[in-house]
Amino acid sequence: MKLQYQLNAAFAALILIVMSISAFYIYSLLMDMLIQDERGQLQERALLLNQVSQEEDTSVRLSQLTELVQDQNYPLLLFDLSEEQVLFSTLPSETAEDWMNRFEDELASQEVWESNGESYVVYPIAFAPHSAQRILVMATPLDDLQIVQNAFAQRMIRVIVIGLLLALAVSYFMTNRLVTPLSRLKQEVKKIEQRKFSEVKPVQSTGEIKEVERSVRHMSEELERYINTQKQFFQNASHELKTPLMSIQGYAEGIRDGIFEGKDAERGLNVMVSETERLKKIVNEMILLAKLDSSEDVYRPSEVNLADLTDQAQDRVYPLANEKGVVLHSRSYHKFTSYVDPERVLQALINIIGNGIRHANTRVDIISNVSKDVLSIKVIDDGPGIPEDLLPQLFQRFIKGKEGETGLGLAISRAIIERSGGTISASNNEEGSGAVFEIRLPKRHPDHK
Repeated sequence: MKLQYQLNAAFAALILIVMSISAFYIYSLLMDMLIQDERGQLQERALLLNQVSQEEDTSVRLSQLTELVQDQNYPLLLFDLSEEQVLFSTLPSETAEDWMNRFEDELASQEVWESNGESYVVYPIAFAPHSAQRILVMATPLDDLQIVQNAFAQRMIRVIVIGLLLALAVSYFMTNRLVTPLSRLKQEVKKIEQRKFSEVKPVQSTGEIKEVERSVRHMSEELERYINTQKQFFQNASHELKTPLMSIQGYAEGIRDGIFEGKDAERGLNVMVSETERLKKIVNEMILLAKLDSSEDVYRPSEVNLADLTDQAQDRVYPLANEKGVVLHSRSYHKFTSYVDPERVLQALINIIGNGIRHANTRVDIISNVSKDVLSIKVIDDGPGIPEDLLPQLFQRFIKGKEGETGLGLAISRAIIERSGGTISASNNEEGSGAVFEIRLPKRHPDHK
Protein backbone atom coordinates (compact mmCIF):
# COMPACT_ATOMS: atom_id res chain seq x y z
CA MET A 1 0.00 0.00 0.00
CA LYS A 2 1.42 3.36 -1.02
CA LEU A 3 2.41 5.85 1.63
CA GLN A 4 -0.08 8.43 0.34
CA TYR A 5 -2.98 6.00 0.73
CA GLN A 6 -1.76 5.00 4.19
CA LEU A 7 -1.61 8.63 5.30
CA ASN A 8 -5.05 9.38 3.83
CA ALA A 9 -6.55 6.30 5.51
CA ALA A 10 -4.94 7.16 8.86
CA PHE A 11 -6.07 10.78 8.65
CA ALA A 12 -9.63 9.78 7.65
CA ALA A 13 -9.80 7.22 10.46
CA LEU A 14 -8.61 9.81 12.96
CA ILE A 15 -11.14 12.40 11.79
CA LEU A 16 -13.92 9.80 11.80
CA ILE A 17 -13.08 8.66 15.33
CA VAL A 18 -12.86 12.22 16.69
CA MET A 19 -16.08 13.34 15.00
CA SER A 20 -17.93 10.17 16.06
CA ILE A 21 -16.91 10.59 19.68
CA SER A 22 -17.89 14.28 19.55
CA ALA A 23 -21.23 13.45 17.92
CA PHE A 24 -21.98 10.75 20.49
CA TYR A 25 -21.11 13.12 23.32
CA ILE A 26 -23.26 15.91 21.87
CA TYR A 27 -26.10 13.48 21.13
CA SER A 28 -26.04 12.31 24.73
CA LEU A 29 -26.03 15.86 26.11
CA LEU A 30 -28.71 17.03 23.72
CA MET A 31 -31.51 15.12 25.49
CA ASP A 32 -30.52 16.61 28.85
CA MET A 33 -30.50 20.08 27.28
CA LEU A 34 -33.90 19.48 25.67
CA ILE A 35 -35.36 18.21 28.95
CA GLN A 36 -34.06 21.24 30.86
CA ASP A 37 -35.37 23.62 28.20
CA GLU A 38 -38.75 21.90 28.12
CA ARG A 39 -39.01 22.02 31.92
CA GLY A 40 -38.34 25.75 31.76
CA GLN A 41 -41.20 26.20 29.34
CA LEU A 42 -43.45 24.01 31.46
CA GLN A 43 -42.58 26.08 34.49
CA GLU A 44 -43.59 29.29 32.69
CA ARG A 45 -46.91 27.73 31.66
CA ALA A 46 -47.54 26.34 35.15
CA LEU A 47 -46.91 29.75 36.73
CA LEU A 48 -49.18 31.38 34.19
CA LEU A 49 -51.91 28.84 34.86
CA ASN A 50 -51.52 29.30 38.61
CA GLN A 51 -51.72 33.07 38.19
CA VAL A 52 -54.86 32.80 36.08
CA SER A 53 -56.48 30.50 38.64
CA GLN A 54 -56.15 33.23 41.27
CA GLU A 55 -57.93 35.85 39.15
CA GLU A 56 -60.72 37.47 41.19
CA ASP A 57 -63.08 37.81 38.24
CA THR A 58 -64.51 34.32 37.89
CA SER A 59 -65.68 34.82 34.30
CA VAL A 60 -62.25 35.98 33.18
CA ARG A 61 -60.56 33.14 35.07
CA LEU A 62 -62.75 30.50 33.47
CA SER A 63 -62.30 31.84 29.96
CA GLN A 64 -58.48 31.96 30.32
CA LEU A 65 -58.32 28.50 31.87
CA THR A 66 -60.50 27.16 29.09
CA GLU A 67 -58.25 28.77 26.50
CA LEU A 68 -55.09 27.29 28.09
CA VAL A 69 -56.33 23.74 28.38
CA GLN A 70 -58.62 23.45 25.38
CA ASP A 71 -55.80 21.70 23.41
CA GLN A 72 -56.25 18.07 24.43
CA ASN A 73 -52.79 17.26 23.09
CA TYR A 74 -51.33 19.39 25.85
CA PRO A 75 -50.78 16.99 28.82
CA LEU A 76 -52.05 18.49 32.06
CA LEU A 77 -52.91 17.01 35.44
CA LEU A 78 -54.40 18.53 38.60
CA PHE A 79 -55.00 16.38 41.64
CA ASP A 80 -55.65 16.78 45.36
CA LEU A 81 -53.37 14.72 47.57
CA SER A 82 -55.47 15.12 50.72
CA GLU A 83 -58.61 13.77 49.06
CA GLU A 84 -56.65 11.52 46.68
CA GLN A 85 -58.77 12.77 43.84
CA VAL A 86 -57.90 13.79 40.27
CA LEU A 87 -59.51 17.18 39.73
CA PHE A 88 -58.60 17.68 36.10
CA SER A 89 -56.58 15.75 33.52
CA THR A 90 -55.91 15.64 29.79
CA LEU A 91 -53.93 12.44 30.32
CA PRO A 92 -55.28 8.90 30.26
CA SER A 93 -57.08 8.16 33.52
CA GLU A 94 -54.73 5.26 34.39
CA THR A 95 -51.72 7.51 34.00
CA ALA A 96 -53.31 10.26 36.10
CA GLU A 97 -54.19 7.85 38.92
CA ASP A 98 -50.76 6.23 38.81
CA TRP A 99 -48.92 9.55 39.04
CA MET A 100 -51.09 10.77 41.90
CA ASN A 101 -50.49 7.61 43.89
CA ARG A 102 -46.73 7.61 43.31
CA PHE A 103 -46.14 11.34 43.65
CA GLU A 104 -45.04 11.71 47.27
CA ASP A 105 -43.07 8.49 47.53
CA GLU A 106 -41.33 8.39 44.17
CA LEU A 107 -42.04 11.05 41.54
CA ALA A 108 -41.74 14.36 43.35
CA SER A 109 -37.97 14.69 42.83
CA GLN A 110 -37.80 13.29 39.26
CA GLU A 111 -37.75 15.23 36.00
CA VAL A 112 -39.05 12.41 33.78
CA TRP A 113 -42.12 10.39 34.81
CA GLU A 114 -43.18 7.08 33.30
CA SER A 115 -46.47 5.23 33.18
CA ASN A 116 -47.91 2.50 30.95
CA GLY A 117 -44.78 2.50 28.81
CA GLU A 118 -44.89 6.26 28.12
CA SER A 119 -42.39 8.81 29.37
CA TYR A 120 -43.04 12.51 30.00
CA VAL A 121 -40.97 15.54 30.93
CA VAL A 122 -42.89 17.10 33.83
CA TYR A 123 -42.94 20.13 36.05
CA PRO A 124 -45.12 19.87 39.21
CA ILE A 125 -46.23 22.95 41.17
CA ALA A 126 -48.54 23.65 44.14
CA PHE A 127 -51.64 24.97 42.37
CA ALA A 128 -53.53 26.87 45.09
CA PRO A 129 -51.70 28.88 47.71
CA HIS A 130 -54.48 28.13 50.24
CA SER A 131 -54.07 24.38 49.69
CA ALA A 132 -50.57 22.98 49.30
CA GLN A 133 -52.15 19.56 48.70
CA ARG A 134 -53.31 20.52 45.24
CA ILE A 135 -50.62 19.73 42.68
CA LEU A 136 -50.58 20.94 39.08
CA VAL A 137 -48.45 18.82 36.77
CA MET A 138 -47.42 20.17 33.37
CA ALA A 139 -46.04 17.44 31.03
CA THR A 140 -44.58 16.95 27.58
CA PRO A 141 -44.22 13.52 25.95
CA LEU A 142 -40.59 12.46 25.80
CA ASP A 143 -41.23 11.13 22.30
CA ASP A 144 -41.58 14.71 21.08
CA LEU A 145 -38.11 15.52 22.36
CA GLN A 146 -36.70 12.32 20.91
CA ILE A 147 -38.03 13.36 17.50
CA VAL A 148 -36.03 16.57 17.84
CA GLN A 149 -33.02 14.58 19.01
CA ASN A 150 -33.26 12.17 16.06
CA ALA A 151 -33.61 15.03 13.61
CA PHE A 152 -30.48 16.54 15.11
CA ALA A 153 -28.70 13.17 14.83
CA GLN A 154 -29.56 12.97 11.13
CA ARG A 155 -28.16 16.42 10.57
CA MET A 156 -25.11 15.48 12.59
CA ILE A 157 -24.53 12.42 10.39
CA ARG A 158 -24.72 14.61 7.29
CA VAL A 159 -22.27 17.05 8.83
CA ILE A 160 -19.91 14.17 9.68
CA VAL A 161 -20.08 12.80 6.13
CA ILE A 162 -19.48 16.24 4.58
CA GLY A 163 -16.69 16.96 7.08
CA LEU A 164 -15.10 13.62 6.34
CA LEU A 165 -15.17 14.27 2.60
CA LEU A 166 -13.65 17.72 3.10
CA ALA A 167 -11.03 16.24 5.43
CA LEU A 168 -10.14 13.61 2.82
CA ALA A 169 -9.79 16.31 0.17
CA VAL A 170 -7.50 18.36 2.43
CA SER A 171 -5.62 15.20 3.41
CA TYR A 172 -5.11 14.24 -0.23
CA PHE A 173 -3.79 17.71 -1.03
CA MET A 174 -1.43 17.78 1.94
CA THR A 175 -0.17 14.22 1.56
CA ASN A 176 0.31 14.77 -2.15
CA ARG A 177 2.61 17.68 -1.33
CA LEU A 178 4.40 15.46 1.16
CA VAL A 179 4.64 12.28 -0.90
CA THR A 180 5.54 13.84 -4.26
CA PRO A 181 9.02 14.97 -3.05
CA LEU A 182 9.51 11.52 -1.50
CA SER A 183 8.64 9.85 -4.80
CA ARG A 184 11.08 12.08 -6.65
CA LEU A 185 13.68 11.45 -3.96
CA LYS A 186 13.17 7.72 -4.47
CA GLN A 187 13.95 8.18 -8.17
CA GLU A 188 17.15 10.04 -7.31
CA VAL A 189 18.17 7.25 -4.91
CA LYS A 190 17.62 4.78 -7.75
CA LYS A 191 20.11 6.76 -9.82
CA ILE A 192 22.63 6.48 -7.00
CA GLU A 193 21.97 2.75 -6.82
CA GLN A 194 22.74 2.52 -10.54
CA ARG A 195 25.85 4.72 -10.04
CA LYS A 196 24.48 7.49 -12.26
CA PHE A 197 25.87 10.14 -9.95
CA SER A 198 26.01 12.87 -12.60
CA GLU A 199 22.25 12.54 -13.20
CA VAL A 200 21.24 13.14 -9.55
CA LYS A 201 19.27 16.39 -9.35
CA PRO A 202 17.94 18.48 -6.45
CA VAL A 203 14.36 17.85 -5.30
CA GLN A 204 12.09 20.76 -4.42
CA SER A 205 10.96 20.17 -0.84
CA THR A 206 10.86 21.71 2.64
CA GLY A 207 11.44 20.76 6.26
CA GLU A 208 12.86 17.37 7.17
CA ILE A 209 12.45 16.08 3.60
CA LYS A 210 14.74 18.87 2.41
CA GLU A 211 17.33 17.80 4.98
CA VAL A 212 17.05 14.19 3.81
CA GLU A 213 17.37 15.34 0.21
CA ARG A 214 20.56 17.23 1.04
CA SER A 215 21.92 14.19 2.84
CA VAL A 216 21.14 12.01 -0.18
CA ARG A 217 22.91 14.39 -2.55
CA HIS A 218 25.86 14.62 -0.16
CA MET A 219 25.92 10.82 0.02
CA SER A 220 25.90 10.70 -3.78
CA GLU A 221 28.87 13.07 -3.96
CA GLU A 222 30.74 11.10 -1.31
CA LEU A 223 30.04 7.78 -3.05
CA GLU A 224 31.19 9.18 -6.36
CA ARG A 225 34.33 10.54 -4.76
CA TYR A 226 34.93 7.26 -2.94
CA ILE A 227 34.50 5.16 -6.09
CA ASN A 228 36.79 7.47 -8.04
CA THR A 229 39.30 7.35 -5.19
CA GLN A 230 39.17 3.56 -5.15
CA LYS A 231 39.71 3.41 -8.91
CA GLN A 232 42.64 5.79 -8.62
CA PHE A 233 43.94 3.82 -5.65
CA PHE A 234 43.99 0.56 -7.58
CA GLN A 235 45.59 2.25 -10.57
CA ASN A 236 48.29 3.85 -8.41
CA ALA A 237 48.74 0.71 -6.32
CA SER A 238 49.20 -1.45 -9.41
CA HIS A 239 51.74 1.04 -10.74
CA GLU A 240 53.66 1.27 -7.46
CA LEU A 241 53.71 -2.51 -7.06
CA LYS A 242 54.53 -3.17 -10.70
CA THR A 243 57.69 -1.02 -10.69
CA PRO A 244 59.66 -2.98 -8.03
CA LEU A 245 58.32 -6.28 -9.38
CA MET A 246 59.57 -5.44 -12.87
CA SER A 247 63.00 -4.57 -11.47
CA ILE A 248 63.14 -7.80 -9.48
CA GLN A 249 61.94 -9.85 -12.44
CA GLY A 250 64.40 -8.22 -14.85
CA TYR A 251 67.46 -8.79 -12.71
CA ALA A 252 66.31 -12.29 -11.71
CA GLU A 253 65.88 -13.34 -15.34
CA GLY A 254 69.19 -11.69 -16.31
CA ILE A 255 71.08 -13.56 -13.59
CA ARG A 256 69.29 -16.81 -14.46
CA ASP A 257 70.13 -16.48 -18.15
CA GLY A 258 73.76 -15.50 -17.44
CA ILE A 259 73.37 -11.97 -18.81
CA PHE A 260 74.60 -10.48 -15.54
CA GLU A 261 77.77 -11.91 -14.15
CA GLY A 262 80.33 -10.89 -11.59
CA LYS A 263 79.82 -7.36 -10.29
CA ASP A 264 76.73 -6.87 -12.46
CA ALA A 265 75.13 -9.91 -10.91
CA GLU A 266 76.04 -8.66 -7.43
CA ARG A 267 74.60 -5.24 -8.23
CA GLY A 268 71.45 -6.92 -9.54
CA LEU A 269 71.08 -8.90 -6.32
CA ASN A 270 71.45 -5.71 -4.30
CA VAL A 271 68.74 -4.04 -6.40
CA MET A 272 66.48 -7.05 -5.95
CA VAL A 273 66.93 -6.93 -2.17
CA SER A 274 66.32 -3.17 -2.16
CA GLU A 275 63.21 -3.45 -4.30
CA THR A 276 61.97 -6.33 -2.19
CA GLU A 277 62.29 -4.19 0.93
CA ARG A 278 60.47 -1.38 -0.85
CA LEU A 279 57.74 -3.74 -1.96
CA LYS A 280 57.44 -5.10 1.58
CA LYS A 281 57.15 -1.57 2.96
CA ILE A 282 54.38 -0.69 0.48
CA VAL A 283 52.43 -3.84 1.32
CA ASN A 284 52.81 -3.30 5.07
CA GLU A 285 51.62 0.29 4.77
CA MET A 286 48.64 -0.78 2.66
CA ILE A 287 47.72 -3.37 5.29
CA LEU A 288 48.08 -0.76 8.06
CA LEU A 289 45.81 1.65 6.18
CA ALA A 290 43.21 -1.07 5.69
CA LYS A 291 43.31 -1.93 9.39
CA LEU A 292 43.06 1.71 10.45
CA ASP A 293 39.99 2.16 8.25
CA SER A 294 38.37 -0.96 9.72
CA SER A 295 37.53 -1.91 13.27
CA GLU A 296 40.49 -4.21 13.71
CA ASP A 297 42.41 -3.92 16.96
CA VAL A 298 45.43 -2.03 15.66
CA TYR A 299 44.69 1.16 17.59
CA ARG A 300 45.44 0.79 21.29
CA PRO A 301 44.85 4.11 23.10
CA SER A 302 46.25 5.07 26.47
CA GLU A 303 46.68 8.27 28.45
CA VAL A 304 49.76 10.04 27.11
CA ASN A 305 51.37 13.49 27.10
CA LEU A 306 51.40 14.70 23.48
CA ALA A 307 54.27 17.09 24.26
CA ASP A 308 56.51 14.08 24.93
CA LEU A 309 55.44 12.48 21.64
CA THR A 310 56.36 15.64 19.72
CA ASP A 311 59.80 15.67 21.34
CA GLN A 312 60.29 11.97 20.51
CA ALA A 313 59.28 12.58 16.89
CA GLN A 314 61.88 15.35 16.59
CA ASP A 315 64.54 13.04 18.02
CA ARG A 316 63.63 10.31 15.51
CA VAL A 317 63.88 12.60 12.45
CA TYR A 318 67.02 14.42 13.61
CA PRO A 319 69.36 12.14 11.58
CA LEU A 320 67.32 12.83 8.44
CA ALA A 321 67.42 16.59 9.12
CA ASN A 322 71.18 16.41 9.68
CA GLU A 323 71.63 14.49 6.45
CA LYS A 324 69.57 17.06 4.49
CA GLY A 325 71.21 20.03 6.21
CA VAL A 326 67.91 21.21 7.62
CA VAL A 327 67.61 22.94 11.00
CA LEU A 328 64.64 22.09 13.26
CA HIS A 329 63.12 24.92 15.33
CA SER A 330 60.39 24.10 17.84
CA ARG A 331 58.30 25.97 20.40
CA SER A 332 57.52 23.95 23.49
CA TYR A 333 54.17 24.02 25.25
CA HIS A 334 52.76 22.93 28.54
CA LYS A 335 51.68 19.40 29.26
CA PHE A 336 48.73 18.27 27.12
CA THR A 337 47.30 14.89 28.05
CA SER A 338 45.00 12.93 25.74
CA TYR A 339 43.76 9.37 25.35
CA VAL A 340 45.34 8.19 22.06
CA ASP A 341 47.55 5.42 20.72
CA PRO A 342 51.08 6.75 21.42
CA GLU A 343 52.81 4.57 18.81
CA ARG A 344 50.40 5.51 16.03
CA VAL A 345 50.36 9.22 16.84
CA LEU A 346 54.18 9.17 17.04
CA GLN A 347 54.24 7.52 13.61
CA ALA A 348 51.98 10.25 12.21
CA LEU A 349 54.14 13.02 13.69
CA ILE A 350 57.29 11.41 12.27
CA ASN A 351 55.67 11.17 8.83
CA ILE A 352 54.60 14.83 8.83
CA ILE A 353 57.87 16.24 10.20
CA GLY A 354 59.91 13.95 7.94
CA ASN A 355 57.87 15.10 4.94
CA GLY A 356 58.65 18.72 5.86
CA ILE A 357 62.39 17.95 6.12
CA ARG A 358 62.49 16.26 2.70
CA HIS A 359 60.89 19.30 1.04
CA ALA A 360 62.62 22.06 3.07
CA ASN A 361 65.56 24.09 1.89
CA THR A 362 67.19 24.95 5.21
CA ARG A 363 64.61 25.14 7.97
CA VAL A 364 61.54 23.44 9.50
CA ASP A 365 59.52 25.12 12.28
CA ILE A 366 57.38 23.07 14.66
CA ILE A 367 54.91 25.37 16.44
CA SER A 368 52.52 24.07 19.10
CA ASN A 369 49.61 25.92 20.70
CA VAL A 370 46.79 24.94 23.04
CA SER A 371 43.38 26.58 22.71
CA LYS A 372 40.07 25.43 24.20
CA ASP A 373 41.32 21.94 25.01
CA VAL A 374 42.64 21.45 21.48
CA LEU A 375 46.35 21.04 20.67
CA SER A 376 47.50 22.51 17.37
CA ILE A 377 50.85 21.34 15.93
CA LYS A 378 52.06 23.22 12.83
CA VAL A 379 54.97 21.92 10.75
CA ILE A 380 56.23 24.72 8.47
CA ASP A 381 59.04 24.27 5.96
CA ASP A 382 60.78 26.82 3.71
CA GLY A 383 60.65 24.67 0.60
CA PRO A 384 58.92 25.31 -2.73
CA GLY A 385 55.47 24.57 -1.33
CA ILE A 386 52.75 22.24 -2.55
CA PRO A 387 51.53 22.44 -6.17
CA GLU A 388 48.00 23.77 -6.27
CA ASP A 389 46.74 20.86 -8.34
CA LEU A 390 48.11 18.45 -5.74
CA LEU A 391 46.53 20.08 -2.66
CA PRO A 392 42.97 18.64 -2.95
CA GLN A 393 44.26 15.04 -3.17
CA LEU A 394 47.39 15.32 -1.05
CA PHE A 395 46.22 12.90 1.65
CA GLN A 396 44.96 10.25 -0.76
CA ARG A 397 46.79 6.98 -1.19
CA PHE A 398 49.74 6.80 -3.59
CA ILE A 399 49.67 10.55 -4.13
CA LYS A 400 53.19 11.84 -3.67
CA GLY A 401 55.28 14.82 -4.51
CA LYS A 402 58.72 15.12 -5.98
CA GLU A 403 60.55 13.84 -2.89
CA GLY A 404 57.85 11.34 -1.87
CA GLU A 405 58.61 7.71 -1.09
CA THR A 406 55.66 5.31 -1.28
CA GLY A 407 52.84 7.87 -1.42
CA LEU A 408 51.21 6.31 1.64
CA GLY A 409 52.81 8.26 4.49
CA LEU A 410 50.38 11.21 4.45
CA ALA A 411 47.39 8.91 3.97
CA ILE A 412 48.48 6.88 7.00
CA SER A 413 49.00 10.07 9.02
CA ARG A 414 45.51 11.30 8.20
CA ALA A 415 43.99 7.93 9.13
CA ILE A 416 45.80 7.93 12.50
CA ILE A 417 44.93 11.53 13.35
CA GLU A 418 41.26 11.03 12.45
CA ARG A 419 41.19 7.78 14.45
CA SER A 420 42.51 9.87 17.36
CA GLY A 421 39.58 12.28 17.01
CA GLY A 422 41.61 15.05 15.38
CA THR A 423 42.07 16.65 11.98
CA ILE A 424 44.98 17.29 9.65
CA SER A 425 45.24 19.87 6.87
CA ALA A 426 47.82 21.18 4.44
CA SER A 427 48.28 24.54 2.77
CA ASN A 428 50.96 26.79 1.36
CA ASN A 429 52.57 29.35 3.64
CA GLU A 430 51.00 32.76 3.04
CA GLU A 431 53.87 34.55 4.81
CA GLY A 432 56.55 33.12 2.51
CA SER A 433 57.60 30.02 0.63
CA GLY A 434 57.00 26.53 1.89
CA ALA A 435 54.14 24.34 3.05
CA VAL A 436 52.18 24.29 6.31
CA PHE A 437 50.83 21.07 7.81
CA GLU A 438 48.56 21.49 10.82
CA ILE A 439 47.50 18.70 13.18
CA ARG A 440 44.70 19.40 15.66
CA LEU A 441 44.13 16.92 18.49
CA PRO A 442 41.49 17.34 21.23
CA LYS A 443 41.67 16.19 24.81
CA ARG A 444 40.14 12.74 25.07
CA HIS A 445 39.23 10.55 28.03
CA PRO A 446 39.26 6.76 28.44
CA ASP A 447 35.46 6.61 28.03
CA HIS A 448 35.69 8.35 24.65
CA LYS A 449 35.37 6.00 21.69
